[in-house]
Amino acid sequence: MATIDRQAATLALAHALSAAEHGLAVLPLSRTKLPALRSPHHDDPDPACHGECGRFGHGVYDASADQARIREMFAAAPWAAGYGIACGLPPYHLIGVDLDTKSGTDAPAALRELGLRHLFTVPDTVVVLTPSGGRHLWLTGPPDVVVPNSASRLAPGIDIRGAGGYLVGPGSRTAHGAYGTLPGTARLPPAACPPALLRLLLPPPRAHHHSGVAGHGHGRGLVHFVLTAHAGQRNTRLFWAACRAYENGLGPALSTPLTEAARHTGLSEHEARATIASAARMTGHRP
Repeated sequence: MATIDRQAATLALAHALSAAEHGLAVLPLSRTKLPALRSPHHDDPDPACHGECGRFGHGVYDASADQARIREMFAAAPWAAGYGIACGLPPYHLIGVDLDTKSGTDAPAALRELGLRHLFTVPDTVVVLTPSGGRHLWLTGPPDVVVPNSASRLAPGIDIRGAGGYLVGPGSRTAHGAYGTLPGTARLPPAACPPALLRLLLPPPRAHHHSGVAGHGHGRGLVHFVLTAHAGQRNTRLFWAACRAYENGLGPALSTPLTEAARHTGLSEHEARATIASAARMTGHRP
């Protein structure tokens, strides 16, 4: 049985309720930074259940901005010493950029180098300081783009928290210390993710190599990439393909084929055209 620190639990609840007042969905965490509530399916695994059973213990799927529900979760986990903030949910569609400084990595320098190489700068935004000396940058993404979680894919020490992930909230206490906001950033709203960085956060196509010269061959490859999308990755694949199309001067020509491919996977025409228009804007083009 976890040791109950009443003061830490009370402070964690207070911070979680404050975050929820700003529209952030939260869940209680233990001192190990893991969800504090045990899965109700521990003895009878049901990986398909994301909370439909009505019980707590589904990790980030428990996250809520409803004050009454948050109090219920913390009451069920009196040993909680912190809280997590779910990423990818409205109204912010939060993207967390976790910059690690352990093991000799210099993630902040790596992010600056990426910015110089891909021509973006990270705007002023909320910055959370971790007990180990790292930083969490809070950014927002477009509502029609799903940013996946990743670990050191951009560069060593840079982890991304996207849809299905969570960030440890400021005010949380862990076995190694407390999380807090960098002075001067607590009252800032999360800033929009720079378009060039957002493109880096989206997954590349798996391995669809098509021969042919850059025009038609590349276009057919992008359409095929969208056609082979599964549920949960349709918008992400369409957005990625549309960005590549506009970057290569094929955007107007591929707009309709990409829309039809997306409709074939189950997206509505309205959803598909909205995603393609978002990609056009992200790459500096008119939809």
